[in-house]
Amino acid sequence: MVTSIVGYMAHAEDTTGKTKDAGWEVGVRTTVPADLPAVWEFLMGEGVALWLGEVTLPREKGKPYKTRDGVSGEVRSYGENAMIRLTWHPEDWPHPTTLQVRVKEAVTGTTISFHHEKLADRNERKMMLGHWKLVAEHVAGELGASASSR
Repeated sequence: MVTSIVGYMAHAEDTTGKTKDAGWEVGVRTTVPADLPAVWEFLMGEGVALWLGEVTLPREKGKPYKTRDGVSGEVRSYGENAMIRLTWHPEDWPHPTTLQVRVKEAVTGTTISFHHEKLADRNERKMMLGHWKLVAEHVAGELGASASSR
């Protein structure tokens, strides 16, 4: 936390999520009771609509994508059953950002991580923190329901 003096009043500036050279970032994780390959296939298949939008997401570095809602970008890196990193640029935003989705085995199933960086400021970070928390809840709900119905 950084304290700034403005006139005669001091106030604390919340710098949570501020990086040295990549703007602001936010990360959200959830663990689901399902095996990693099934979670990955869901995230890259029917579940992509929950976290990215309606799109057939390419699984190759350098390939572009555009969702039905106007989010566009390019796959920056891809590791099967591990991670995807892509640029994320809604058409009503003045700048692109970077989004990474990772999966990792956990004792109770699979942990899914959403990491969003190059956000413009604290307000954009706060907005996206709420967004990714909601996304994580929906994804966990879908995967928890599918795991419990087996």
